[in-house]
Amino acid sequence: MFVDPEHVDDEQESYRQCMRLALTEAERAMEADEVPVGAVIVRGNQVIAAAHNQRETLADPTAHAEMIAITQAASTLGDWRLTECTLFVTLEPCPMCAGAILQARIPHVVFGALDPKAGSVTSLYQLLEDRRLNHTASVTGGVLAEECGRILSDFFASQRKLGKK
Repeated sequence: MFVDPEHVDDEQESYRQCMRLALTEAERAMEADEVPVGAVIVRGNQVIAAAHNQRETLADPTAHAEMIAITQAASTLGDWRLTECTLFVTLEPCPMCAGAILQARIPHVVFGALDPKAGSVTSLYQLLEDRRLNHTASVTGGVLAEECGRILSDFFASQRKLGKK
């Protein structure tokens, strides 16, 4: 399901508030010269994890915002099963992150911008809703998509001007 920015109900407004928190994390990533992707995990009305990409900082190819947030949430709850949680992330998850989402049993994922090059939730694959797998997650896409896409576009434009990435 994609959110229609012209018609926002209470649930969608709640999604927007959480996505704004994820965007704050994405801004932190950009300040650290990381690809600006942010994620938060919410249980009930409480944020239990907030993270941003740290691949460059940690020299770790798995240090995506979603992976770090999942680890934080599991630590907070003392359980790897995040069955009562929702993950909010500014960019459609990649295959690695989609796999971790399924392994963590996160039942719902909300993302901002589509990722036509690596998106594994809607764009290239639909891993979270693939009934051949043991677990699935419902998906809501397009929440604050313009803002989520803009921060990425701005980052990569500035990197190209510097001759990077």
